[in-house]
Order: sequence, then structure tokens, then C-alpha cells
Amino acid sequence: MMPMKDDHNQQITGPFDSMRDFIDALEARGRLIRIKELDQDKFEATALAYRLVDKFGFTGGPAFLAERVKVDGKWIEGPVVANLFGGWDTEAMGFGIDPVTHDHKAMYRATMEKLETIAATNGDFPKVAPAVVDKSTAQCKEIVLTGDDIDITQYPFLKCNPSDGGRYINAGSVIMEDPYLGRNAGTYRCQLKDKKLVAINPEKGQHGYNFLMMAKQRGEKSVKAAIVLGMDPITWTASCSKLTGMGEDEYEVAGGMLGKPLNIVPCETSEIMVPANAEMVIEGEIPLDEFIEEGPHGEMYGYLGANREANFFLNIECITHRIKPVFYNNHTGVLRGLFTAPMDVFAYLKHKQTVWMLEGAHIVGDAMGIYVISVNKRFAGDGLSAGIAVMGANFVAKVVIVVDKDVDILDKTEVLHAIATRWQPSTATVITPHARATLLEPSAPQPRVTSKAVIDATRQLPEEGGPQSFPPLSRDLFENAFPDSLGWVDEHLDEFLKNIVTE
Repeated sequence: MMPMKDDHNQQITGPFDSMRDFIDALEARGRLIRIKELDQDKFEATALAYRLVDKFGFTGGPAFLAERVKVDGKWIEGPVVANLFGGWDTEAMGFGIDPVTHDHKAMYRATMEKLETIAATNGDFPKVAPAVVDKSTAQCKEIVLTGDDIDITQYPFLKCNPSDGGRYINAGSVIMEDPYLGRNAGTYRCQLKDKKLVAINPEKGQHGYNFLMMAKQRGEKSVKAAIVLGMDPITWTASCSKLTGMGEDEYEVAGGMLGKPLNIVPCETSEIMVPANAEMVIEGEIPLDEFIEEGPHGEMYGYLGANREANFFLNIECITHRIKPVFYNNHTGVLRGLFTAPMDVFAYLKHKQTVWMLEGAHIVGDAMGIYVISVNKRFAGDGLSAGIAVMGANFVAKVVIVVDKDVDILDKTEVLHAIATRWQPSTATVITPHARATLLEPSAPQPRVTSKAVIDATRQLPEEGGPQSFPPLSRDLFENAFPDSLGWVDEHLDEFLKNIVTE
């Protein structure tokens, strides 16, 4: 299927070949705010990020682009973009759903349905080997900087939070290649330290950390690496997501979701392969016996992440980038930073292998740790059994909420209504005192350990202590009796609201 275009021949559905093509599509759909300048010394970009979430919610706000930003008293030319993945309709744009509408939930469901047809029954996405292209054709090689021309501080990387330890690259994919483990593309926070020095924070247990430790065990003193910025949105998502095991190639998974090979090109100072469509590549070497202080930094849970007294760093040896590169700033812990439908589909299909009654699964992005699943409940205990299985298999899931299949797991109001009207805390709750957690979990009493809970908000059967029967829902009674009435309202709603102020 050819990507959909508007009347001005602008591609508005993907998959997109680059991040800037995606940005152009957002603007064509009216989903991008252009701003001449933002003073980040006053944290104006951060303030705008918070206000967009306040006004539109975590999954509804537009992207924004600043032509230049003020950093440490200097105006630096951008552009800098943020909130590229703010709406669920962006998922539909990225994966080629046609047509794309402003019904965010419908677009998210359509994207998941498409991805389910692509993925195997066990959740694995198809893999397409990347294609090596000539350096002369690679967008990321338009400008090549070495030696004294290298100055990472000249670019518009931001200090996003007043308590951060400094300016950060918070939307970069760190690429490493190992002769035994293969390739890894992982997203780790990177703090600017000097013109040619960037601190890197691969947490213990993450694939990048394991790559470094394996090299150190072999007696190596350093590891070549590259930080890639501004990839196409699907490759970026593959880098951020846990869709692969250690040593499995994120480029191949990206190619499977793109439906074609990802074009890659070797670095200037190593044989590491990087996406040719990137906006910028920072090449260098990570010493394995030297460390520097890094942090703190605002993290994905919305809390300030820890300061690291001794962390890894990259000595920059080369920077390549496109002419007038576009810089994507993630505003970690504030804005939605990637496509999440692939992760929901991956987790759902994986869990479905052992939880036969599973109907759907969704991680609540703006309340990280809350995981909602729906089940086709038939027997007493189905709800708790499903929740316990998912809780044990998913280390991010701190609270698993189980609902009946008639509840929309993408609708927080429906989920809360199910908890309020179908859950009995004394009989439909399981709490485990010790379970695996992420290292970033702010309430964990010790690293990677947390208590977890399953809330069975399905209709409790009599043998589970529930009533003999639940009364019918008023909305179901209404829609069954007058099925055409809501359609009539939809046809006239814009007319009814034409004089209503909505801001």
C-alpha cells in the first residue's frame, strides 16, 4: 500500500524514511506548533511541555518546534522539536493506517490490529536484515567534523529540569557492536561534560551495560560506540523498546516493522553501523577503567533520577550530521517519547501464550507501573490467575488491573469505573511482598525490588463472593433500545457546539 498523501502531495502516513519526514507530516495534519524561540534558561520549553500535558493529556497534545533556544546565556540555532509522539494518532501515521483521523483511541486500536497481523503468534516481529549503503548517499554524512572542529556544546541540547546535573542528550540511541553478542541499540541518558566528552548511563542489567562488562571481562580497555540522534520514528521505537533479547538486532526488527531494509552506513572512526537517515551521529570510545560523575536527571516516572558518582563516558572522536540538523528533545518523564503500540502488541501476544483468556493488554504511559489487561472470564479465579501470571512475567507491571472484555482498556474512566463497581478489595486482591522492579522505580525499598498487586476488577462470580447477578449498565440499556440516537448526535454535535468556547 502506498502511503497516503494530502492535496499538496505531502506524505501524511508512513512508514517514514526519516524523522524530518515525520515532522513534516505532523505539520501537514495541524499537529505541530512552530515557535520562533524558547528561552531554556527560563525553562520555557519545559513549561510548554507540562502545559501541553495539562491541557491535552499525555496522549493528545501536539508536537512543538522551536527555531532556536537560549542555553547558558547563548541563543543556539535549532530547530529543536518535542512531543513528536504526543497523540495516539501519531501511531497510525507512523505505521501507515489510512485514513488517519483525530479519534486517538480508534487510531491506536487500528495500529495494534495492524501490528498483530505483522507479528508472530508469540509476539516476535519479523526481522528484515538492514542494507549497507554508500557513505556518499547517507544523509547523516552531509557534514563531517573531526579534531578541533568537534564541540558538542555548540548544539541545542537542553537542561530540561532545574535540578538536572547539566545539559543532556535524552533522545539518543547508543550503538555498540560485539564480536560475540552482536549489535545493540539502547537508549541511555547522556550528559554533556565538555566539548569532546559525554557521560553515559547504561544501568546495570541493561544490554549496553552487559556489552561493556563482557568486553571488560575479555581484557579490553575500551569499547567503540556511537550515539545516534534523529532516526526515523520506527527505528527510534525499536531502540527504546524491549522487543529484542540481548544480541538480537534492533535494526532487523525496525526493518520488519518498516516493511523494508533499514539503510545503514559505517561510522568514520569504526566499523559500527548506524542508520543512514539519522540527523546526527556522535562517534567515540568508552574507556572501561575510567569513570566520571553523572547526573542527576529527571527520569521516566516523573521523579529526579539518581546522581552517579562514577559512570561511563564517551571520548568523542567524530561528529557527522545532516545540514541544519533537527534535534529531538524527549523531556523524559513529562512527554510521551515513542510509539507504544509495538510494546503493547508484543506483551499481549507473549502473555497470550500462557494466559489463554487474555483479550488485551496496555501499559498506562503516564502512570508507569500500572498495567491493564482484559480477559474473557468464564470461571471463578480467571481474573486473579491472569493477573498473577502477567505480574510475574512483566517487571514493569507494579499494579495489574484485570477487567472484563467489555471494558475499554484504553479508557481510564471505564477502567476506574470497573474498579469502583466490580472489585471487592477483600477477596479480589493479591499482593506479593517481593518482586522484580525496574531500577528507576522511585518507591522501591531497595534497587530492583518492589511489592506488587493484582486488582481483579472483573465481575465477581457468586463462588468468588460476588452477587448472584450484576444489574445491567444504564448505557447498555440505552444503546440497545435506541441504537441510532448517538449517531444522530454525532451528526449535529459540531452545530450544537459552534458558539461554545472550549479553551
